[in-house]
Amino acid sequence: MQKFEKRELILVSASPRRRKLLEEMGFNFKTDTVDTGEAVPAGLPPGEVAEHLAKEKADAYARRLPPDNALWITADTIVVLENEILNKPGDRNEAIAMLKKLSGKTHQVITGVCIMDKRRHHSFQAVSFVQFKSMREEEIACYVDEYAPYDKAGAYGIQEWIGLTGISRIEGSFYNVMGLPTCKLWEALHHFI
Repeated sequence: MQKFEKRELILVSASPRRRKLLEEMGFNFKTDTVDTGEAVPAGLPPGEVAEHLAKEKADAYARRLPPDNALWITADTIVVLENEILNKPGDRNEAIAMLKKLSGKTHQVITGVCIMDKRRHHSFQAVSFVQFKSMREEEIACYVDEYAPYDKAGAYGIQEWIGLTGISRIEGSFYNVMGLPTCKLWEALHHFI
């Protein structure tokens, strides 16, 4: 961890889950946010969207002229079901509709990450496959009403009640589904510095 002490590590994210995971990895860091509007070029395949958005955030943050020793991390997580991106739901009805779509099916959770400093950048993505059991309508409604998952892609958080009761299988990183592929990030940071 000593090699990281010479750098000012900045997590450019409003996500409390990403902050918690980076803390649990043992890093000292600051947080900041940047708004990019999350526009995606027409025709970009769903598998490339998360990494594209992470790069956009990193580039936008670079325009703020961070300190010379700064190293910043950006990330974006998407949920993809049958080639359709399920973003954050706008309201209760949209959250319920998304979870009904996910019920009984396997979907992909893709997190794009960008590590950047004033001289270079490195980006990557991680993919996890998540299988939901067939869920009853009352389970879905109860989850949405109790947890209000409006800030989560696909309208769910794997670390919450629905992850405990509704997810029957996961292939790939659990932490990626939470929003930060910690193992891949750890290795990427060690190679970056």
